[in-house]
Amino acid sequence: MISSLRGTVTHVGLHSAVIDVNGFGMQVQATPQTLAGLRTGEQATVATAMIVREDSMTLFGFEDADQREVFETLLAVSGVGPRLALAVLAVHTPDAVRVAASSGDDKAFSKVPGIGPKGARRIVLELAGKLVPLESKPGTSPQSWQGQVLTAMMGLGWSEKDAGTAIDAAVADAPEVAATGDVGQILKLTLRRLGQDGARSSARTSTRGAARTPTGAVDAAPDRAAVATEAGS
Repeated sequence: MISSLRGTVTHVGLHSAVIDVNGFGMQVQATPQTLAGLRTGEQATVATAMIVREDSMTLFGFEDADQREVFETLLAVSGVGPRLALAVLAVHTPDAVRVAASSGDDKAFSKVPGIGPKGARRIVLELAGKLVPLESKPGTSPQSWQGQVLTAMMGLGWSEKDAGTAIDAAVADAPEVAATGDVGQILKLTLRRLGQDGARSSARTSTRGAARTPTGAVDAAPDRAAVATEAGS
């Protein structure tokens, strides 16, 4: 694994640059911001991530290790490949990505070309708890995770009232999960609780409907018999 390159910049293009490392020209794909900081003929150091495919090995270059970390975390999201992850960093700084992920701001990801509303919500959902602002710690305050989970739930289509009620019920059943402040786990717990409540509600509705049907049939039988008797008389 090549984690960084240091050498002389020999070429800077629109999407990539070439760095001469002891006589080997290494091409790296990078964001416009990273490329703007490189000067042909000058020494440069870039953090890198190598993506290996069946038919290729591609190096991606970054200004620093933090940008690379955000890039690699984005790759863990289903449907996000290296090109799209790089596009996110072309639009947002690593700090902005961390803030958007931790606050459930799917609109920030929707600004990236190639990411629609559904994809943005999925990114926020899957990044929950994985990317937090550098000044924050994984064990966030209750107020912090509640806002993040509520925003994620509303992004999935639940009303603020229903989402809030479900969150309160879920953490009341599992206070040990709430104590961790893990947004991803609390969100999964809440969604599971909503699924269970929905199943119970459907079962109660079916039971009531089934109970009414035979009663109606029994009540209707005497009525039809009475009509027949009157007609005969």
